[in-house]
Amino acid sequence: MNIYFVSMGCAKNSVDSEHLIGLLTAAGHDVVDDAGDAQVGVINTCAFIQDAVKENVDAILDLELLKERGELEKIIVAGCIVNRYEAELRQELPTVDLWARAEEWDKIIDFLGNGAPASCFSDAPRGLLPENRPWSRYLKVGEGCDTFCSYCTIPLIRGRLRSAPIPRLVDEARRLCASGALELCLVGQDLTAYGRDLYGKPAVGELLTALDEALPPETWVRLLYLHPDRIEHEFLDFLAETKTVLPYLDVPIQHIDDGILAAMNRAPASAHIKDIFSYARGKNPFFTLRTTLMVGFPGETEARFQRVLEFLDEAEPDHVGAFVYSPEEGTKAASLPNQVPRRVKEERYNRLMEAQSRISRERNDLFLGRTLQVLVEEIDRESDLAWGRSYRDAPEVDGMVCLEAGGSLVPGMRVDATITDAAEHDLFARLENARPEELPR
Repeated sequence: MNIYFVSMGCAKNSVDSEHLIGLLTAAGHDVVDDAGDAQVGVINTCAFIQDAVKENVDAILDLELLKERGELEKIIVAGCIVNRYEAELRQELPTVDLWARAEEWDKIIDFLGNGAPASCFSDAPRGLLPENRPWSRYLKVGEGCDTFCSYCTIPLIRGRLRSAPIPRLVDEARRLCASGALELCLVGQDLTAYGRDLYGKPAVGELLTALDEALPPETWVRLLYLHPDRIEHEFLDFLAETKTVLPYLDVPIQHIDDGILAAMNRAPASAHIKDIFSYARGKNPFFTLRTTLMVGFPGETEARFQRVLEFLDEAEPDHVGAFVYSPEEGTKAASLPNQVPRRVKEERYNRLMEAQSRISRERNDLFLGRTLQVLVEEIDRESDLAWGRSYRDAPEVDGMVCLEAGGSLVPGMRVDATITDAAEHDLFARLENARPEELPR
């Protein structure tokens, strides 16, 4: 049966989608790029915030329209939006043929008439979404979260922490590298909590050691989503000794004011946050730090917001993702007093991003004249340019490196390039034959 697949949401959802595609393929189905060639439309959904819910409902309605026109025979809706709003959606969208919660892959395989449960294909290799790159893959280390931040819906949608065993993750990582992956981005709700449910204590160090020993030494291992409260100097020292882990950390701090952090049900640990950022840069001035900040959380005064701007000036993160606080149904934060007006939240967001643009440019300027290894991703033969990413840039969310005279390159190759110019988010470079100089680790 031909299946048109739509994957919504975050990188963790993308991994789920690829596992489901692998199961569908192993069960004898074909995943096609064009809905006009399919009998079934499958959408793996996201429901993290209300903007995402609306976007996902619109995507389901698009599939319903195709079914009404006779272009699809059946629609399957799976994933987070079903976990969160199944009863309401069943009532509002009666033409959907199957609703499946996140990870209910057996239900989908059975519905499609394969005759065997998904567990029969548990060793099926992951598929590849059309929008994903074979040379850069995500490795999801677990599901759910035990932190229970007051604004977050993840525990409501996905439940408590459930880590994947180290041997299983090492096997999956090996298979991804054997299929052409040069970069593995480790994702989870919080990598620093990894393994606590399985091993009685966090085991991210043990996982990284196992990957470091098992993978080709030229593999890039990138760490995304680490809770700052559980990062210590010893962990940063450990990272500096590994062969494969990049000097790059994504540490979403959300805020720096201790009162706001406490209201978020996060430790009021502003001093610790500042310390780990400073320590990482003290070990390696070229260490790349990414963070996420929330603007307009209930109780955020102008003075508290100013502390965020002061932190940016002090810590100089390379990359910042910011978003405006959204009160989510079922979270404690939605009922907190002193909600910040939308107009004020948006004005603060704009000021934060303006400040970070300047800081990002200053960080980029540090690399002028330096040689970096670049993973090529896009080619423009007409203008003789190529675009790629260095160790400093995570897929989809960070900047890129523009390579002059790169029109003859091939996506998925790695090249050496000397930085010749810098902008707020991107770098510009010329190709070199020499190996990239060794950045201090």
